[in-house]
Amino acid sequence: MSTQVELGMPATSGQVLLADPRGYCAGVDRAVITVEKALDLYGAPVYVRKQIVHNKHVVNDLAARGAIFVEELDEVPVGATVVFSAHGVSPAVHAEAAERSLKTIDATCPLVTKVHHEARRFAQEDYRILLIGHAGHEEVEGTAGEAPEHITLVERPSDVDALEFPEGTRLSWLSQTTLSVDETMETVRRLREKFPQLEDPPSDDICYATQNRQVAVKEIAKDADLVIVVGSANSSNSVRLVEVALEAGAKASYRIDDISEIDEAWLDGVKTVGVTSGASVPDDLVQDVLGYLGERGIGDARAIRTADETLIFALPPELRRDIKAASKA
Repeated sequence: MSTQVELGMPATSGQVLLADPRGYCAGVDRAVITVEKALDLYGAPVYVRKQIVHNKHVVNDLAARGAIFVEELDEVPVGATVVFSAHGVSPAVHAEAAERSLKTIDATCPLVTKVHHEARRFAQEDYRILLIGHAGHEEVEGTAGEAPEHITLVERPSDVDALEFPEGTRLSWLSQTTLSVDETMETVRRLREKFPQLEDPPSDDICYATQNRQVAVKEIAKDADLVIVVGSANSSNSVRLVEVALEAGAKASYRIDDISEIDEAWLDGVKTVGVTSGASVPDDLVQDVLGYLGERGIGDARAIRTADETLIFALPPELRRDIKAASKA
């Protein structure tokens, strides 16, 4: 289904295909609101381990309000309040926080928490878990930390060729939630071809928002001369959107943090521009892109909707408890 987007501009020679859904997902919205509510309730500073979500504008805005972002817990004063990011943390991080008497608020996306539960269950049943994901990504580190002795990382389909396990090894797979759906399924296909005993998780680990944004970008990319993806470089799902757009037929695709990174030369000879954004991107950054394009004669924007998203996650229980107590005080 498509709907017309009113930009308040005269008709122009170029058009924009605007992906819908795009931008904030339920897990990101919950994480950002968690930090905002924590600042309101406890006052600044509130510490946040790692970036709360992978978007530099969101992080900078929260820092301006009094959030202090740290890499590790040893940077947090003993007894202070610390929020864990949407990407999740390992049990070792929880243990370190307890040792330092930190007040913790866990803003891990519930869909990531589900993968952690699956990792623990498979490990308890003595499976070797093939975790599909990117080395060094915070989500992968958190999931792997649930059962490090049981997990083997698989980064790409070609990695499958080198995998060997003793006969009779029980195998299962899990994945990072923000990967390319198509590439992940190709990795799983190769794993199952090589290891017929491979068992699936109870449900697909790639989150609904990642999948929806990839479906939407495929729809706009097939008719686009150029696809602009708004998102930060460390946002896995944003980077994947560029790859998916190119695979779906876009003649060119680029990721930008904001309009300052647009190269006007990208628009040479371009009539149709697709625009989307990663799951941790506030929509004002997308609106800036639409304004930029409109000023350059590409102002006829049409939203291409491929899914409706209504999911909302409750705030972390420890924060809800304190908000309730404060309201009674």
